[in-house]
Amino acid sequence: MAGDLRHRRAPPPEDGDEGASPAEESAAAVDNGKEGAGERNGKREALGWLEWGRGWMAIVGEFLFQRIAASHLANPLELPPLDGVSIVVTGATSGIGLEIARQLAQAGAHVVMAVRRPKVAQELIQKWQNENSETGTPLNAEVMELDLLSLDSVVKFADAWNARMAPLHVLINNAGIFAIGEPQRFSKDGHEEHMQVNHLAPALLAMLLIPSLLRGSPSRIVNVNSIMHTVGFVDAEDMNLRKRKYRSWLGYSNSKLAQVKFSSMLHKRIPAEAGINVVCASPGIVDTNVVLGVHYLQHLTPKFQNTVRCLSLKTGLSVLASHTIAIQ
Repeated sequence: MAGDLRHRRAPPPEDGDEGASPAEESAAAVDNGKEGAGERNGKREALGWLEWGRGWMAIVGEFLFQRIAASHLANPLELPPLDGVSIVVTGATSGIGLEIARQLAQAGAHVVMAVRRPKVAQELIQKWQNENSETGTPLNAEVMELDLLSLDSVVKFADAWNARMAPLHVLINNAGIFAIGEPQRFSKDGHEEHMQVNHLAPALLAMLLIPSLLRGSPSRIVNVNSIMHTVGFVDAEDMNLRKRKYRSWLGYSNSKLAQVKFSSMLHKRIPAEAGINVVCASPGIVDTNVVLGVHYLQHLTPKFQNTVRCLSLKTGLSVLASHTIAIQ
């Protein structure tokens, strides 16, 4: 799905009709894709073979051709001045989040690094300040603690920010996990870790920060997603994957698909006049700690190092440029 969804918001449901998200409608419409799908009492329990094949083709295609697709982009991309813009970035101490936070801060934005390790974030800010000393302009960045494995931490973070009564212009839900090859684990809240960190906690954070996003309108919520959502399958009755054999890639894919569905539904339910857009953005295959965890890909990641900054900034620009807003 692509395109500006501001012109495609669904009307409010009537007579108890909740409607269906685009992802749900798409899944229901692909009848041929049901071949090979597990069903019980008329309910699908897995992807069909055609859907499965299409999903993996999309993943392989992105892996093979993303560098070609990004070859026309300048490296680094130049961001417009962002003075007066407040942006919360989760997971800003490594990978994509670190690069986005740094570039946005250097462009003049007020960047809030929402992280599990405040000390590491403070050290990064000091490093960036030193690098930026030649310009003589101090960076407007700060650190707030946030642990997505604790829903209490999410609530405390949102309460602390909302208490400022300050506008929030952009929330970038970047933090995520992909525990490759690890056994299934659950948070203290009782949720499978991929589902909580990649979907439930960011969703809760987004909804709790809506009052501040309204004060910053026009504003947007950006969920950093993944092409892996194309092989995900969300069973509302088995979000913790207890009914089937657990695999880490399945937990990750399911959580990313849940994020896409939630983003679409939230975008529709926020009135257009509120001026809050909800966006999912896939950064592609990037040389981060997640990729380094896949041993058989380690020898390939150097080939993508030159595009890390370019792709990360492409995500950042799409966050800020209205004409590129899309649910992917």
